[in-house]
Amino acid sequence: MLKTARYVVLGGVSVLALSAPVGAFGAGSTASSAPVALNAVHPKFAVLHPPRSQTGNALGAPTWTFSYSYLGTGYSDTFVGKKPTTGRSTKIPTYIIPIKMTYGTTVKDPETVLTNGKTVIQNTTASPIFKKLTYVQGGTNVGKTQYVDAFQRASLWGTVSTHTGYHVLLTTPVVEPEQNVTVPSSDGEVATAFGVSAIIANINWFDPFVQPLISSLGIPSNALPIFLITQTYLSDNSNTSGCCIGGYHSVTGGGQPYAEFSYIQLAGAFSQDVSALSHEIGEYVDDPFTNNTDVPPACTSNRIYEVGDPLETEANYGDYPYTLSGFTYHLQDLVMPPYFGAPTTTSVHGWSTFQGTTIGICANGG
Repeated sequence: MLKTARYVVLGGVSVLALSAPVGAFGAGSTASSAPVALNAVHPKFAVLHPPRSQTGNALGAPTWTFSYSYLGTGYSDTFVGKKPTTGRSTKIPTYIIPIKMTYGTTVKDPETVLTNGKTVIQNTTASPIFKKLTYVQGGTNVGKTQYVDAFQRASLWGTVSTHTGYHVLLTTPVVEPEQNVTVPSSDGEVATAFGVSAIIANINWFDPFVQPLISSLGIPSNALPIFLITQTYLSDNSNTSGCCIGGYHSVTGGGQPYAEFSYIQLAGAFSQDVSALSHEIGEYVDDPFTNNTDVPPACTSNRIYEVGDPLETEANYGDYPYTLSGFTYHLQDLVMPPYFGAPTTTSVHGWSTFQGTTIGICANGG
């Protein structure tokens, strides 16, 4: 079976990774479950780019082209949704695929019941990613809505403030049956990272296995599938030196975007609750096909229109607390168009991030 080449963008570094064939998945693991302590861990996210021959557009939801000029050069990138000047709403069908991860005798299960009485799955679907809160940014009410929609409205507030019907919303997610996954001993480890005893699994083994589930579960091509794991980090290699990836987004060979995130159950840890999900949904909306590379040269690290990556190393990993139904969630700040050189009239108050962080144009790369 041929291996699939993918470029993995991790914390500003692109590496060519050879993904393990699906047939190698999970068989005959003799892994030890004794956790090892990691001397160095790095909070990061990933973008998996399909080969250039597999960049079709299967997204049933509408997209539009966001264009702007910076220092005399024009830039254009594809965003999800209807054009804001239409003042119309877009709803993205959403599916959650829970993954129970096993390594040796260690099991990390999204059906785990949390202190608020909800499972990890239930707490995800009840979060501000899917439920509505009122967002007031710098004294301006950008709407009672979902977190990423509020971010996108604020990002384009110069238009949205007079075309208030504009939204990009996720539908109430369909939760698929939990999938059982055993990590081979050669592709994983149990380690303590960010104070959490976690399974560490190789992303280059993980992705080629879970991606076919999108088809086998019959998820519609116009939907956004989201893979949910818990108490697990991914690594960019077969050991813990590449830890720790909290989430990633990609697109299938047929052009269907999808995302993955880890729900870490320890407050204050990297990828706590739905922080990584907020990161990945924000990047899906503003880079659905992982090919928005038309950004200023100042974004020298990645040269990609990625809205979460520039803030992942901020204090508390760029997370901000929001309480909903008695539970405090943590959602990551995201950069807005002025960060990429768009006019300050584009966003609410001319801000470069949704939370109003002062940051220079492409200061932390793309």
